[in-house]
Amino acid sequence: MISRRAVLAAPLLALPVSKLFAQAAPVLDGYDPVAYFTEGAPRRGDAAHALDWQGQRWHFANAENRAAFAADPTAYAPQYGANCAWAAAEGYLAPVDPTAWAIVDGKLYLNFDARIQRRWERDIPGFIARADANWPGLRNN
Repeated sequence: MISRRAVLAAPLLALPVSKLFAQAAPVLDGYDPVAYFTEGAPRRGDAAHALDWQGQRWHFANAENRAAFAADPTAYAPQYGANCAWAAAEGYLAPVDPTAWAIVDGKLYLNFDARIQRRWERDIPGFIARADANWPGLRNN
């Protein structure tokens, strides 16, 4: 006789093993958010120095950066939930290229790619103001 558990588990057998055991990708494709501030450049983090914050996995280049983030995550976390700053100003969410970045007034902003970054740089204060106004509605979607 086939058990109820076997019937309920059967759909899992259709999934590739990688889907069954895959973990969510780290924020910023594994780049260290603290390094933007301390090194003035994007730097890949290491899974050995990972930290979970707000339900997401963050990677850091070293234990010092991990400790700095753990002590004050909002000081280092990118604006708009690590989504594209220009897209947020336009009223939607988009992924980012961790190498398209800027620190403005002590906050980290990321953009979709270098082309969008150049567009965003034409009116940084205006785009930030629009994104800040849009963010509460976008965050809840």
